[in-house]
Amino acid sequence: MARDTAEGFVHDKFAAVRDVFDENLKSGADLGASFCATKDGEVVVDLWGGWADEARTRPWEKDTIVNVYSTTKTMTALTALLLADRGLLDFDAPVARYWPEFAANGKAGVKVSHLMSHSAGLSGWKEKITTTDIYDWEKMTSLLAAQAPYWEPGTKIGYHALTQGYLVGEVIRRITGKTVGTVFREEIAEPLGADFHIGLPASEDHRVADLIPPPPGSAIGDNIQSELQDNMANNPGVDVSETKTRAWRGAEIPAGGGTGNARSIAQVHCILANGGLAQGKRFMSEAGCRKALELQIEGQDLILNAPARFGMGFGLSGGVLPTPNPNTIFWGGYGGSLAIIDMDAHTSFGYAMNRMGATTTGDLRGISLVMAMWQALAA
Repeated sequence: MARDTAEGFVHDKFAAVRDVFDENLKSGADLGASFCATKDGEVVVDLWGGWADEARTRPWEKDTIVNVYSTTKTMTALTALLLADRGLLDFDAPVARYWPEFAANGKAGVKVSHLMSHSAGLSGWKEKITTTDIYDWEKMTSLLAAQAPYWEPGTKIGYHALTQGYLVGEVIRRITGKTVGTVFREEIAEPLGADFHIGLPASEDHRVADLIPPPPGSAIGDNIQSELQDNMANNPGVDVSETKTRAWRGAEIPAGGGTGNARSIAQVHCILANGGLAQGKRFMSEAGCRKALELQIEGQDLILNAPARFGMGFGLSGGVLPTPNPNTIFWGGYGGSLAIIDMDAHTSFGYAMNRMGATTTGDLRGISLVMAMWQALAA
């Protein structure tokens, strides 16, 4: 079978989505990719195609998975929203209520909501960090607990590209006694049969597609304009080849190390798209889902150098992503992966690929697929 045409299925109403997907493959914009959409809890688009490796020796199969970088943040945020909905976590509470050591260096008043909205002033580590260090949970969280914020928490936005996962993840661990990857797996992924992992078992390595780094000059760290950006991008630096290692895949890096595909992204976010219901099971209340929509902060992001609007753990419509429906939340990953939840249309979208583009939060490949979906929904 030709690898530049999609496998999978599309409901007739959304046939145009297949055309966009095929064009991405044929043009070379995508090497291998997957796209999935749910509507009212039903999977209406589930496509995959292309190659899982640059040498084109491994086809991208139905069960191929890939590192999706910051799309992982949406899974961590959902896990926190789930705990809040159960009354175990109060977003308005100081972080130190759950993690007493965090109060050090003027952070006693920092709220959990500040962690969720990239406004805590902890966009990076002040100590020099190596790539090996990010596999050491205790070291990463202890350093963040000890350091002073870069700005007054709650007053500015600065994308917590890697730190957010350790911060939110440690709050989750202090509350549950379990790692964020374990809580996500037990409470969300396994009940849904969703193939998304924060900490991938070695038994699944053979299914992982190889990420191909973005073009020269467009990688994280290539366009530094401030000390804060330099700290985020280069402490530690981002090495895409690290995602091929067992150490990376097996570690729980809740802001950037998740492994999955479009189907699992869309399946998981069915919960938020449908008021807490997915596959006939109630995971959360509708009010608990809509908590994600509550604007926490907006303005120019000090790290992304772009306007941003953050709700509870997600980007909100009107920031970097204009959307047709106001109650839409999203986030994307370095290179192009994307998760979008449209609560008005009860739809969830997932896109995952291996050819990385020049982006930190999704790009036109995934967005063009979602736009085709929105056009069909409006027809």
